[in-house]
Amino acid sequence: MLDTQKIFDYDLDIINKSNIKFLAGVDEVGRGPLAGPVVTCAIIMKYDKIIMGVFDSKRVSEKKRNVLYDEILKNCEAVSISMENEKVIDEINILNATKKSMTSSVENLSITPDLVLIDAIDDLKVKPKIRGIIKGDSTSYAIACASIIAKVTRDRLMETYDNLYPNYDFKANKGYGTKKHIEAIKKFGLCDIHRRSFTKNFTRTNC
Repeated sequence: MLDTQKIFDYDLDIINKSNIKFLAGVDEVGRGPLAGPVVTCAIIMKYDKIIMGVFDSKRVSEKKRNVLYDEILKNCEAVSISMENEKVIDEINILNATKKSMTSSVENLSITPDLVLIDAIDDLKVKPKIRGIIKGDSTSYAIACASIIAKVTRDRLMETYDNLYPNYDFKANKGYGTKKHIEAIKKFGLCDIHRRSFTKNFTRTNC
């Protein structure tokens, strides 16, 4: 069972004990795929209302995520979405690309948060105070909201790529290394959005 109330109360406890006004949550989606960008979101939620069903985006159905996406955007103080593409990932590696994107997400918020909660990462170079939380997307309400926004944003982007590169089934696999996706790479080679550093075992390099 997804305990939205528990993760909502987790954030409220931090806000009350730290005597802060704006708490931001940050999360990423797309560190593991063979293709497409890593997408991050920083979000400051309102805490006068709880959006039931919010939890780690991986634990929420696609249909429910799309509903929650709209509700979250209607009930936030500020939100910022950033991404780094496959070329940046190949150049500086996925961890550094993720941190770069997270930094942009935090810095581009229209409101400067008093504290930033980040899923698993605790060394981001930003002005606000940060706190890394292991399994943050199932611990903090703000991080879970960021997780859902990032996930829906990236999924929709990969669906548009499916129209550009129909051989790879991006609409279904979202760039992850499914059997069908790997077979397509072996047959058709790599396309523009494939991460070369993630696909070194494949020899063909053109669509």
